[in-house]
Amino acid sequence: MSNFSYKDIYIEDGKRVLEMNILPEKYCNFDCIFCPIGRSHNKIDTQQTFSDISESLNELEHKLMNNEVDLVFINSKGEALVNDKIENVINLVKSKGLAVRLLSNGYILGRVEYMKIANKCDEVIGEIKVITDKDFQKIQRPIDGYSFHEHISSMISFNKQYKGKFILEITILKGYNDSEEAVSKLRNIIDELSPDKIIIERMDDDRFKEKLGISDEKFHAISKALLNK
Repeated sequence: MSNFSYKDIYIEDGKRVLEMNILPEKYCNFDCIFCPIGRSHNKIDTQQTFSDISESLNELEHKLMNNEVDLVFINSKGEALVNDKIENVINLVKSKGLAVRLLSNGYILGRVEYMKIANKCDEVIGEIKVITDKDFQKIQRPIDGYSFHEHISSMISFNKQYKGKFILEITILKGYNDSEEAVSKLRNIIDELSPDKIIIERMDDDRFKEKLGISDEKFHAISKALLNK
């Protein structure tokens, strides 16, 4: 039985994308209050062996051989880097001449062992949800000892040596990073990170939209301020 799961292939910027999850359940170093997957009962930042993935790799290879795919997007239930077989997945995709995109919350990208793995990917996405350590601890509920400063520093360290396309995904949350002061701080963080691309998101999950969502007008104004930086 395969331990991976997939979304239907979709088109993005003219490319056929296969999006996949390589974790059996949620394993993450954060426990964000707004996570659509739910609570983190397995809060870790070290690699784990989940099971033999021979069958899962065979299934992935079959999908790549029997479908027209340009890019494989590793978007998992948590932090995909904690799967100790992630390199096997990346190597398989690359052996087919295809591009790999990896989504990470970004906190462990600066660690040498994870940096080496992420460097194999053509695109890496890092995330920002807040702008202060107080809010980082309150709503992202990371592993004890984590700090917002280290979160940003880790992504900066990674991107300084990364040769691929680093994408910064910023989620605007009402009351946390939607003020003029907050947007100014986000602009400074963007300067420090120097991403190749910025994606601005907002809370669109109905379960959290009322508390954390922002209006269309405000979203467009903030997006303009950040994307025109």
